[in-house]
Amino acid sequence: MKVVKNDTVQVLSGDDRGKRGRVLKVNPEKGQVIIEKVNFVKRHTRARRTGVRGGIIEKEAPVGVSTVQVVCPKCDRGTRVATRHLADGTRERVCKHCGEILPRPDKKA
Repeated sequence: MKVVKNDTVQVLSGDDRGKRGRVLKVNPEKGQVIIEKVNFVKRHTRARRTGVRGGIIEKEAPVGVSTVQVVCPKCDRGTRVATRHLADGTRERVCKHCGEILPRPDKKA
């Protein structure tokens, strides 16, 4: 998948179109991502034991990975992601618009 945890992404379609957020979780098997403060659903929960309250909890629901684009930090817009092979044999993600290397948020620079 071209989207990784802690990427900033922009939603392309649906009720939350145009919103940006940070990726909290990636599920490559289902092709879904959970984005911070996007696609809220209400979950009705029952109190299971004494001291734990039930009620309505709002939480983020998964969004299809095909409906989001990674936001390039340089050109500050949603972009498709390409991969480029470097001389040392590693791969880097590249912005299709400006050609800038997209930093991996899970790696320390």
